[in-house]
Amino acid sequence: MTENAKVEKGNISIHTENIFPIIKKWLYSEKEIFLRELVSNSVDAIHKLQHINLIEGLQLADEYAIDITVDKDAGTVTIKDNGIGMTGDEVRKYINQVAFSSAEEFVEKFKDLEDKNQIIGHFGLGFYSAFMVAEKVEIYTRSYQSDAGAVHWVCEGSTDYYLEDCDKEKRGTEVVLHLSADEKEFLDAARIREVLKRFCNFLPLPIRLAGDVVNDQNPLWAQSPTELTDEDYLGFYKKLYPMAENPLFWIHLNIDYPFNLKGVLYFPRLTTEFDVAKSYINLFCNQVFVSDNCPELIPEFLNPLQGCLDAPDLPLNVSRSYLQNEPQVRKIRDVISSRVAAKIAELGKGDREKFIPVWDNIHTFVKYGMMRDDKFYDKLKDQVIYRIAGKADYTTLPEYLERAAAKHADKVFYTNNEAAQSTYLKLFANQGLEVLVLDSLIDSHFLQFQEMKNDKVSFQRVDSDLTENLIEEDSKIQLPGKDERKERAELIQKAFEESLKVDGLSVRVENLKDDSVPGMVILSEHTRRLQEMTKMMGKGNEDMFGGHTLCLNAKSPVVETILSLKDQGREEDASMLMEQIYDLSMLPHCAFDKDRMAAFLERSNRILCKFGSLG
Repeated sequence: MTENAKVEKGNISIHTENIFPIIKKWLYSEKEIFLRELVSNSVDAIHKLQHINLIEGLQLADEYAIDITVDKDAGTVTIKDNGIGMTGDEVRKYINQVAFSSAEEFVEKFKDLEDKNQIIGHFGLGFYSAFMVAEKVEIYTRSYQSDAGAVHWVCEGSTDYYLEDCDKEKRGTEVVLHLSADEKEFLDAARIREVLKRFCNFLPLPIRLAGDVVNDQNPLWAQSPTELTDEDYLGFYKKLYPMAENPLFWIHLNIDYPFNLKGVLYFPRLTTEFDVAKSYINLFCNQVFVSDNCPELIPEFLNPLQGCLDAPDLPLNVSRSYLQNEPQVRKIRDVISSRVAAKIAELGKGDREKFIPVWDNIHTFVKYGMMRDDKFYDKLKDQVIYRIAGKADYTTLPEYLERAAAKHADKVFYTNNEAAQSTYLKLFANQGLEVLVLDSLIDSHFLQFQEMKNDKVSFQRVDSDLTENLIEEDSKIQLPGKDERKERAELIQKAFEESLKVDGLSVRVENLKDDSVPGMVILSEHTRRLQEMTKMMGKGNEDMFGGHTLCLNAKSPVVETILSLKDQGREEDASMLMEQIYDLSMLPHCAFDKDRMAAFLERSNRILCKFGSLG
C-alpha cells in the first residue's frame, strides 16, 4: 500500500447480512472445495489472458502457473496466478457485487431446505467459498492493462470491505486467506497437497505447491485416441485405481455435438467387495474435479463403470458438486449406454475366446440393462453368449437355434444346475441335444424376457416335460405287440401308484431312448415357473411339488426287475426299489429333511446288502 493511498470503504451488494453464515455453514457440500474454487478462478484468469494475448497480439511469453504457499507463522494460505488480473472497477463489479438476482428471496427460499444440495446455481459465489475456512480474505491484483494500477481488497467475513491502491508490480492476482482458528489443518502442506490432488489434479496449467508441480496437466481424456496405446490406457487406470486389477475394457469418449463430453470409461473386474449401488465415475468440468459419485449420468445397470467424464456444459449447482436433473443429463446417459453397448458388441463379434472371460464378469449387468433399455437390448441381443452344458464352448442364441432347427425348432433347452440335473443332461447328451447353462440369479427373469421379445422362441428346462427327441418311436421299440405294451405300461403305473401313495403325484410310463435311467420327475415349464414365482413372493406352498409327474422308463432293467419281483410275490423288495427310484428322481428338485434323508440312506444300504451279491 502506498503511504497516502486512498482507502475506499463500502458494503458488498448482497442486500442481506444472512448470506455469509449460509456460505460458511452449508452452501457447499465439502469445505475443502474452497481451494478448488480459488484455483479454478486462477485458471480462468490465465485462460482469459491467453485468449486476449492471441486476439490482441500482446506478445506475452510468460510461464503461466498457479502458485500456492502456506505460511504457518502468519496462519495464511495464498493462491497466486499470473493471469489477466483486475482493475479497481473490476473488483467492484466481480467481487463486491455478488451475482444474485434477489439475495433476500434466495435466502428465504433455501434457509430451511433439508437437502442443501438442491440449491441451483450460477450465483457467482466461487470466490466467497474462501469464507468457509477464512476469517479474513485479502486480494492483491494488477490488471494486464498497462495503464491500470494495482489494488488491495480486504473483507473480514461481513458485508464490509476495504479497497485501496497498492504497490503490487506484477500482473495477476493473489488471494490471501487468514484461516479461522478451527481450520488450521489447511496450514499443513501435506493436507493442501491432498486437496489439490483430489480436486485439481487434472487442471491444464501447472499448479505449484512450494515450487513443486502437483498436477497432471494433460489427462488421457484430453488427448486424441489415435495417439494412445493400450499401455497408456492401462497406465492411466493405475493412476486412478492403484490397487485394482487391469480393467476388462475401456471406452474413450470425445463428443462435441450436440454437447461437449470427453472421458475414458473402464469396466473393472468385479470383486465381492464391489458395491454395485454406487457410482464410481469421477466427474470433471473443464478438468476441474466435481464429484466422484454422479449416478445421474450413468444408467443404473452400468454403475460398475469407472473412469473420468469431463462435461463442461453440464448445469451444476453453486458448489459444482451436484447435477441438475434436466434433458441434457439424460442425453449423456443415453450416449454412455449406446457407446458401452457398441463396445460390447464389438468384443462379442471378435475373438470369442478372449470375449468369454469378459462376458463372465459383465453378463449380469448386460442382461439387466437389456431388460431395462430397449436400445441397449437391440444392440446386444445377438451377442449374448451362453455356455453349452458339459462343454467349455459358448454359443449365441441365433447360433443355437440354427443348429437345433431340424430337431427342435425354436425351442431352447437349458439347465440351471448342472450337478442336480446331471441325469437329465446325460439323456440329452446321449441324443446329441445341446443344453444351455442359465444358472445365474438373473437368468430366470432374462429367459422370460427373451420369450416376450421373441414369441416364437420358448425355453424349456431339461427336467420339464419330456421332448419327443428322448422317446423311442413305436416302430423302433423291441417289445411285445401294441396291446401287450399298453398292458405292461399300465402294470408299471399301477404298481408305483399303489406303492408310493404320494399326494399330487402322477405316474407316466414312456420308452426312453436311454435305458440307463429308470425314472425321473418332471414338472411342466409353465407350472414350475408359476410355483417358483409364488414361492419367491412368499405366497407359495412349502412343498412346491404338490403336483408333479414321475416318468418311468419301460425299457429300464430296474423297472423290469421290479415287475419280476412282483410276479415272484416279493412285494417288499419291489416296493423298496420303487421308493428308491422315486427318491433318486426327487433329489435334484428338493432338499430332503432329516427324517427323509435318514430313510433314503437306510434304504440305500439295504438295497446294497440285498442285491449286491447277486450275479
